[in-house]
Amino acid sequence: MNHSLSPQSRCLHPITLSLGVLATLMCGAVSHAAPPSAAAALGLKPVQSGVEFDEVADDQIARCEVRDIERKDWSGWEVLAADGTMLRRFADTNGDKRVDLWSYFQYGVEVYRDVDANFNGKADQYRWMATGGTRWGLDSDEDGTIDEWKTISAEEVTMELIAALATEDATRFATLLATPSEIKSVGITGDMQASLARKATRAASKFKEFAKSQRVVDRNAKWLQFAATSPGVMPAGEPGFDKDVTAYENAVAMFESGDRSGQLLVGTILRTGETWKLLDLPVLAENGEPIAQSGGNFFTPGGSTAPTANGSSAGDAKTQQLVSQLEAIDTRLVRATESKELALLNAKRADIVASLVDAATSPEDRDTWTRQLVDTVSVAVQSGAYPEGLKRLQSLARTLSNSNSPESQALRAYTEYQLIGTEYIARQSPDADFAKIQEWWLGELTEFTERYPRAPETASAKLQLALSKEFEGDDKAALKFYQEVSTDFRGTDAAERATGAAVRLQSVGREVELEGRTIQGKPFRLSQMRGRPIVLHYWATWCEPCKQDMKRLRSLQARYQRAGLQLIGVNIDNSREQAVAFLKENSVPWVQLYEDGGLEGSPLAKQFGVQTLPTMMLIDSKGRVVRHNVGEAELDSELAEMLK
Repeated sequence: MNHSLSPQSRCLHPITLSLGVLATLMCGAVSHAAPPSAAAALGLKPVQSGVEFDEVADDQIARCEVRDIERKDWSGWEVLAADGTMLRRFADTNGDKRVDLWSYFQYGVEVYRDVDANFNGKADQYRWMATGGTRWGLDSDEDGTIDEWKTISAEEVTMELIAALATEDATRFATLLATPSEIKSVGITGDMQASLARKATRAASKFKEFAKSQRVVDRNAKWLQFAATSPGVMPAGEPGFDKDVTAYENAVAMFESGDRSGQLLVGTILRTGETWKLLDLPVLAENGEPIAQSGGNFFTPGGSTAPTANGSSAGDAKTQQLVSQLEAIDTRLVRATESKELALLNAKRADIVASLVDAATSPEDRDTWTRQLVDTVSVAVQSGAYPEGLKRLQSLARTLSNSNSPESQALRAYTEYQLIGTEYIARQSPDADFAKIQEWWLGELTEFTERYPRAPETASAKLQLALSKEFEGDDKAALKFYQEVSTDFRGTDAAERATGAAVRLQSVGREVELEGRTIQGKPFRLSQMRGRPIVLHYWATWCEPCKQDMKRLRSLQARYQRAGLQLIGVNIDNSREQAVAFLKENSVPWVQLYEDGGLEGSPLAKQFGVQTLPTMMLIDSKGRVVRHNVGEAELDSELAEMLK
């Protein structure tokens, strides 16, 4: 559902239309005009390509009906299929006798519209809705290109990102980046504000080069799904935040191209009112391999936020002076565009932070500034703005390794873990051997877990190792890692994720129970369905493949009705209201469960270790799992085999 853009607005390409009445639909008079033929009306297409809407086979067009709109405040026409399903609507909404709303439907529901909001005959807004999503783009110069987003979800940002990479469209990417004014308006202040603005500005300037050099997302790539933990909040009053700030960290976009799949680490996605925005370039992985998580911008322990000068060193003039120098460097970095200048400024920034480490008057400040140094260099290296920074990070890790005190162990582990991830990214040049890089990375993670068996970073490292084993099809090895995290880091978020993953991997052939509440709040137990085969479908309104699954599930529900097939939906949106609104607008005639918490926090998701969407589980009439993750394409044959 991308939007490879038409070069002209609707009124500028009537040459594609042979009938005068169709030109009327595009930008002419409505009052007293004869209705267009069904063929002419159905010949119109959305300004934005890639929209999924109902199209009619040539031999069925004559059976369609064109009728007047039955609304007192509108005039125009609607096109209906032979069975009465709505297909199109072309309306004059302000009474000026010109069409200003072009609507497209799928399964009788409006999914997209082109809008002439200033009533000058040219579309200037493009809006997706219902199963089409929530995107609402504005086109101020009416040239068919979206200039900014009025509304876009985090999931749809990743969809647009894949499309921008596939088409090497820097303008499209720029609409997804947070502007300095947006970063400021959400309540981010001081050094954090300057640093994030610098990242976003640099990402905009480097995108074209990045898109051309990467070999992972090609022109045929199509977005598949979005994966992330629940969004988090940095509360107002924390250093660098004067308002609550909401963001996703380490978000991942998955895509496919032909028979090849892949993923990219989108990183931080910041909420800015009704839109979500990126802060940096993505990190790519080839051949569907897992990718290392980045340090994040907001929620990483030790964080990206520098300590203030109001702590133990409040009276230290040297610290105050260094902090001022740091702010000045960040201001210059926001404006810098040349590679050489960026490298010099990043080196200078690292020098200043290193001086702040030396000037720290307490172990706590020294630890925090050292983590800031690690983050400063790591981010700059991964963005390509400080190539020599990798050597500096390696040197820092060697220096810290000489200290064997228990107090410094946590800092050593943090630094070495960040170094592994940074070097992993730095090694991925266009001509690099990715298989060897992957082998090196997994080896480094393994050695890290052996050196620091109890460090928090080890939990993350083992989750990465487990994921790599799942990609290899080695569930036994993956299970071992998950069980270690579950046992050794009990009580942490990583342990909960690992426990769920272990349950998922071991569920086939076992009876399972699922307890929760329906979306109406009524108690539910899976065991109440014993005696009937079950398809358990995990979904969310932001998951487009999930919605496609629903269409197939409706068909299978009818086909296997006599066998007693029961469908159970498990919605894991972040708010119940999102799911309720979707279900009101769409026919989904089966039980729906809901618990608060989203993808990572919902007890319904945790129980079976569901970490990505869509996920479907096939359960037999005795309550035993037949498949712990069955795809839509396989479901029919699996049901037929199970019900023999």
